[in-house]
Amino acid sequence: MIYIMSTYKISMKTVGGIMTKPVKTIGPGETIGAAAEMMKKNRIGSLVVVKKDEPVGIVTERDIAYKLVAEGKGSDTKVKDVMSTDLKTISEDKSLMDAAKLMAAHVIRRLPVVKNGKVVGIVAIEDIMRSERIGEDPDAYSFS
Repeated sequence: MIYIMSTYKISMKTVGGIMTKPVKTIGPGETIGAAAEMMKKNRIGSLVVVKKDEPVGIVTERDIAYKLVAEGKGSDTKVKDVMSTDLKTISEDKSLMDAAKLMAAHVIRRLPVVKNGKVVGIVAIEDIMRSERIGEDPDAYSFS
């Protein structure tokens, strides 16, 4: 669950300023085995699923665990059969607060960033937290 305290004010930084790019993508007809290999190789937890360069879904580690492994399906299962299709996206000019609110409202951890219908990056809740130094203990670095 993602919680944002109302007393904490997120800066006016934009999503485009902190997003990861280029984003790793995969086609819906590829296998989950290929998706897992790509995630492992790139040390990432998700791939945006694209069809004709437009985002149509996302496949995450959780999707693989819940919809593939837990159901006893093989790695030859197609991405389209495992991916989440209720994809939420955000534009690069939106604020980090807009992104955090969207993530919290839909209980998601990653948002593909789009421009003119094409994926240009991805932002994760961890990116926002790191950028805003949320959860960082200011005393952890004191040397007095």
